[in-house]
Formats: sequence, C-alpha cells, structure tokens
Amino acid sequence: MTSANADPNQRMELTVSGQNLDELADELAQWLGTKVEADEQPRVTSITRPQAGGMSSTTLLFDAEWTEHGEPAGGSFVARLAPDADSFPVFENYDLATQFAVIAGVAEATDLPVPPLCWLETGTDNVLGAPFFVMRRVNGRVPEDNPPYVFVGWLHDATPEQRYDVTRRTVEIMAKVHSIPDPAQRFPMLAGEGSALRRHFEAQKAWYDWALARDGYRIPLLERAFEWLEQHFPTETGPDVLNWGDARPGNVMFDEFDPVAVLDWEMAAIGPRELDVAWTILIHRFFQDIATRFDQPGLADYMRRADVEKLYEEASGHAPRDMDWYLMYAALRHGIVMARIRRRMIHFGEAPDNDDRDDYVMHRQLLEAMLDGTYSWD
Repeated sequence: MTSANADPNQRMELTVSGQNLDELADELAQWLGTKVEADEQPRVTSITRPQAGGMSSTTLLFDAEWTEHGEPAGGSFVARLAPDADSFPVFENYDLATQFAVIAGVAEATDLPVPPLCWLETGTDNVLGAPFFVMRRVNGRVPEDNPPYVFVGWLHDATPEQRYDVTRRTVEIMAKVHSIPDPAQRFPMLAGEGSALRRHFEAQKAWYDWALARDGYRIPLLERAFEWLEQHFPTETGPDVLNWGDARPGNVMFDEFDPVAVLDWEMAAIGPRELDVAWTILIHRFFQDIATRFDQPGLADYMRRADVEKLYEEASGHAPRDMDWYLMYAALRHGIVMARIRRRMIHFGEAPDNDDRDDYVMHRQLLEAMLDGTYSWD
C-alpha cells in the first residue's frame, strides 16, 4: 500500500534487506534458469533495492538476459516481496497470491495497462526466503509521495489543465476497474457472504485491533470515527464492484500524462464503488492539508471532490452516493495506517512516544473537523 509512504530513510528491515546483492544476483540467475527455456544459465546483469516506496512491502529491481534457441531474451523485472514479521509490518496479512490473481484478472477483463506478470512464489523455501512475484518493469513517472507532489515535481510544475487531465485519467481507470462484470465470480478470493461493505468495515475494525488496540495503543479519535460510521452506516450501497483499493495517481505510472501502468493492487476488494472514489479524494486532501499547514499553496486545483465526483459519473454512468460517509471511512482507514507507522517508528527508536495518542494520526485536524462537521472540501 503506497498511500502510507513515510520517510524513505526509515528502517525497512525486510527479508532480503541484509543480503549481499552480488550473491543475490547469482541466486536469482539460478532461479530464473528453472523458470525460462534458456540455452544456458541466465545472467542477472543488475539488481537494486529502491529505498523510496511504500511501507507495506519491499521491491527488488533487476535486469536479466539469456538466449532461447539462439535468440536473445530477458528484460527488466520487478519483484515484490512480503515483509518479514520482524520488520513491524503495517498489515497483518500479505497475500501475494491474491494480488497476483487480481492483476491477472484485471488484465484479462480490461485493456488497462497493468504490468505484465511473470512468476509467483508462494512459499518461503525459495531464493528470496519469502513469498514474492515478478513482473516486467514499466518505465514512467508517478506523482511522488516523498517529497510530496504538492511541493515539488512534475505534477506540481504542470499546468492546471494537465493536472485536470491526470484527475480525469485516474477516474477513468477507476471506472474501468468497476465495470468488470461478475466480480465475485471472477475474484472469488475477495468474495464472501452477506454485505460486502459490512465485511470490509469489520475487517478494518479487526485490523485496528491488531495494529494498535490490542497492545494498548487505543486511538480515541479513530474510535470516535468508528462510532460515527456505525451510526450513519449506509442503508443502500448499490451493486458491488471490484475496487482497486489504493486508488490514486500515485499508483499510476505515466508517460508524460498518459497512463502506462496501473500499480498496487494489495488493497483490492469487492464492495461499493464509492470506496475507491472517496479514497482518491481523501488521500490528495491529506497531502494538500500538509501544504496548507506549511503556508504553501499546494495544488488546490487538483483532485477536487466536485471534479472527481462529476468525472466519475461521466465515466461510469453512476453518481457517487453517501460520499460524506465514504470520505469519513477513508479518513479512518488512512488514520489506522498512519498510527501503525507511528508505532513502527517508536518501536525502532525513530520517534518519541506521545501520551496524546490522537497525535499518532497525522491528519488529525482533518478527521476532527470532519467529525465536527466543519471540514470544507472547497
């Protein structure tokens, strides 16, 4: 999940973090030899561990080459790994097989530019010592979280019209994901009995308990949000769709302003389409409010609530409903992410503890104003 991005210099002690890269390259080359029809042993010609990126998993980038029947083969690849239990992970479970299946299903059902999948390893008795899958690498650019795109970068330097185009293209991606027919049959690993929204909500409560409450790190602000959401729970949700999960431009790779890869499917779920629509609005407001707190203009013309809702209706034929509820839900979910990351920083001695546990929520003021009914989306 990339929405929880923190300082890239924070400790990310994941399974392969301590391995020598030269040794790892040799082992990967041997592993590749079991996966491809190579004339001779493949060669891994470069391998790197990017430091920037999400806190929920780690990534290896590598280039490899070999020949098949005398013809050159290979390319650039990305391996995504589940984190080691000792790394104080953000989430309790990392189901890479489900991520792999979702990406494959989206590729089959749509023309969205998801990265081409290569191989999946579900066990721990393998070259990386953890579950992982490998995709072809796609070149492009994303709106960066570190440093936030509201301060610097290509999106910050773009024209308002170009930023509106990024908003539109992102919304169109969401609408296309939501248009996949029969999602429960196509993605049975995400389906279940009863209300999909209720299942999703109960899963967030269980995650909050695992990540924070059961260890005594109760967050009064988040519990207020849970209570508000329960009291105002939607009575009608419309047909359930496949949700991208971490739906936002930060998980789209662009060539100039054209999407060339749709990334990060680990939060994919079946539920109301408003889960995605609200998430992309809320995550931008999280960053925009940071800019405002530092007396910077940020990008007030970008990813505006009214624009996203209008564009979504145009792209899907569906007018988002109960958006105040779904925005509150998005703020709560992101609050759990941020509070868990704060706990992680405290665990590794990178931040002091604070008796005011509401301060664990980086967007505390936003969530408080939403609960008080004073937050303005204009």
